[in-house]
Amino acid sequence: MRQPSLTARRVAAASIGLLVAAGAAACGPEDNDAKTSGGGSAPHQGGTLTILNRNPQQDFDPARLYTSGGGKVPTLVFRTLTTRNRENGAAGAQVVPDLATDTGRPNKDATVWTYTLKEGLKYEDGSAITSADVKYGIERSFAPELSGGAPYLRDWLVGAAGYQGPYKDPKGLAAIETPDARTIVFHLNKPEGEFPYLATQTQFAPVPKAKDTGTKYEEHPVSSGPYKVVRNDNDGERLTLERNTFWSAKTDAERKAYPDRIEVRSGLDSSVINQRLSASQGADATAITTDTNLGPAELAKVSGDKKLAARVGTGRFGYTNYLAFNPRVKPFDDIRVRQAISYALDRSSVVNAAGGSSLAEAATTFLPNQKSFGYEPYDLFPAGATGDAAKAKELLKEAGHASGLTVTLTHSNSQDFETSPEIATAIQDALKKAGITVKLQGLEDNDYSDTIHDVKTEPGFFLAHWGADWPSGGPFLAPIFDGRQIVEDGANFNTGFLDDKSVNAEIDAINKLTDLDAAAKRWGALDKKIGEQALTVPLFHPVYKRLYGADVRNIVISDWDGVLDPSQVAVK
Repeated sequence: MRQPSLTARRVAAASIGLLVAAGAAACGPEDNDAKTSGGGSAPHQGGTLTILNRNPQQDFDPARLYTSGGGKVPTLVFRTLTTRNRENGAAGAQVVPDLATDTGRPNKDATVWTYTLKEGLKYEDGSAITSADVKYGIERSFAPELSGGAPYLRDWLVGAAGYQGPYKDPKGLAAIETPDARTIVFHLNKPEGEFPYLATQTQFAPVPKAKDTGTKYEEHPVSSGPYKVVRNDNDGERLTLERNTFWSAKTDAERKAYPDRIEVRSGLDSSVINQRLSASQGADATAITTDTNLGPAELAKVSGDKKLAARVGTGRFGYTNYLAFNPRVKPFDDIRVRQAISYALDRSSVVNAAGGSSLAEAATTFLPNQKSFGYEPYDLFPAGATGDAAKAKELLKEAGHASGLTVTLTHSNSQDFETSPEIATAIQDALKKAGITVKLQGLEDNDYSDTIHDVKTEPGFFLAHWGADWPSGGPFLAPIFDGRQIVEDGANFNTGFLDDKSVNAEIDAINKLTDLDAAAKRWGALDKKIGEQALTVPLFHPVYKRLYGADVRNIVISDWDGVLDPSQVAVK
């Protein structure tokens, strides 16, 4: 069974802070054409792009990265079998070929996937990229000393559950075959129609065995992308990337790679990053950030300046903030109590607490409101904009709580505008109108995460959030609602302890589909079916607002992750 504890790392990425933390289509600066934003000129080849970030790129080994392409900076260095489509909005949520000639060729039941590498692929030293290198790159990701990447392959590949990597077992994985230098075949334990999405993960980046230096590989990983690492100081705090002269745009339709050089500066305070981007002095005029959003106060200031407002990129990522119930704890074992809270919720106040409608969109579905997830609009417990206290009181009376109810809401003390005190207080105020007294229990961030993800300590009522490993309903619904993913002695994300055989069976049936549009429709229908059990109360989907420098061009923000794509950026 997949251990979703690692999956939670995407939450960090999403806010990316991914995480690291958003559906209408994502776009570039509002009221601007994203492709020509920042002045309308055509993309310029050359120059230096600066990236100003809060979080250092501490992991630069493809085995240890958790996100498609390894996040924004690593995807400039590592290519994978498939990748995300580098387009604005919904089009950017599609998977497309990268090193491979197509997104994969499945057998009849999607248990065998075959890929063919493009011709002419080369590393930064001019040597050829082979299928054996892709196989080796995947195998080394199983080494305990290189842990941290997505856990799917350990579950999906035949015979991979106990594999410890090539350093301990050089015979490798028999489930991955390389009949020739350009062909690679994967044998899976069960049908997986979304394997092309998984092949975007950096574990699928090629690694030449002769150049593998184990845990030191991240100091100088061998580039298969348009840029190579020439400097890596203080564990990713300062990175310098220069052109890989052996990379060819003829084999890479996705990365534009306009700048000649990229300088990454991390460990900066969020306010400092936004101040520098706002002022756009010197090198900051050609700077972006890949992990820092505008907060409510900053956005208000920027919105009042037309020139600054024209330099704000807007994006949405598959991510939902919600209230979670533990039905093993009274009174939340009674569906009528859970329904009452759903009806009593004032989403307007919650959205305001999250920074307002520019930074949060009210949610009534667990799936994000984007087509690729299979979003199907529904509102099973219509509370309106400000809550239906009368309906909530009616349900509480039926449940034996005519005189009201007192509950405890657990939240994080982290100022993230997601699970933080502002959101908890808004919920407390709303439920009071329905006769529900809410006591707040704030925990420090690490304690909060440990508490809500341990079945022994999980509270009855708490704030939570979830983001997708890729834009599909599968990695969104399965970890939270598949009964086989309940983890009694580790990190558990099925917090509602749902173990419905019909839900489990439908998850398996959808996973067999290689028609991703057909799969999306069924994920949407399943979302609604699960929603009827009132195990969560969707609150809002975040919207990301990020400044960029005055001399930055060609802004592309896709619905895959909702943030500006440096592989498309040009500088003046």
